[in-house]
Amino acid sequence: MQLKDIFTKRKKYATIPSEQSKIDVPQGLMQKCTGCKKIYYRKELKKALNVCPNCNHHHPLTAWERIESLFDEETFEEWDEQITSSNPLDFPEYEQKIAKDREKTGLNEGVVTGRGQINGQDTAFAVMDSFFRMGSMGSAVGEKIANAVERARKESLPFIIYTASGGARMQEGVLSLMQMAKTSVAIKRFSNEGGLMVSVMTHPTTGGVSASFASIGDYNFAEPKALIGFAGRRIIEQTIREKLPDDFQTSEFLMEHGQLDKIVHRHDMKELLTTLLIMHQKGGNKT
Repeated sequence: MQLKDIFTKRKKYATIPSEQSKIDVPQGLMQKCTGCKKIYYRKELKKALNVCPNCNHHHPLTAWERIESLFDEETFEEWDEQITSSNPLDFPEYEQKIAKDREKTGLNEGVVTGRGQINGQDTAFAVMDSFFRMGSMGSAVGEKIANAVERARKESLPFIIYTASGGARMQEGVLSLMQMAKTSVAIKRFSNEGGLMVSVMTHPTTGGVSASFASIGDYNFAEPKALIGFAGRRIIEQTIREKLPDDFQTSEFLMEHGQLDKIVHRHDMKELLTTLLIMHQKGGNKT
């Protein structure tokens, strides 16, 4: 057999798939885990509360997904839905970006507040949503959280907050930074009257949010491997001129250095919160 015959023969077994033979996968049907890179059906991940079955990587949840996973059916009551952001500094295109995020998420702002029951236990709460302006804290977010804390104080309810934020919202300048003081003062007043506050930090909790209400709970929890910190790694390294540990600003690093009470898997959180609410169930007062 000549050499040319070998190549001619091999061509009989070489096939090139045509465009018609390709199987179209509907957009959004599958999702790759950013931890282990395995691919799952989105429905499968959703049933697992967006926790990878293989590596336990905790993918983000929307505010409503978080609420649905925690609260008993038909017990949820939303507060201050009408409070929305304005554009006090006339920042270019800010209003258009807010409108786009409202359409994308179905939220009016980056936090949902209200009251509900977790396994029959009443509580007030706030849940931040990183899909709305990266959960950044502007005047409306600060106002909703402060109002929720104040209402929890008046109604003698415990208060649970889930944080997920890139920090203060730059488009509102110093008005965003003022929310750090406003929310912290509301929590201090709440605490002085014996109110119970539980803070759960999720990925990411950074900037002015981590430096204010996120870290001053009676219990401070976090999800595994969440990014928690104030300034970014590069800024800190440039300032101190030292290389930071690989796990710096993670839940595990904070736990090791005494800045968290516990790292809690998402599947275990509802049971833990139920236990705490039962322990403090007398009007939300500490016992």
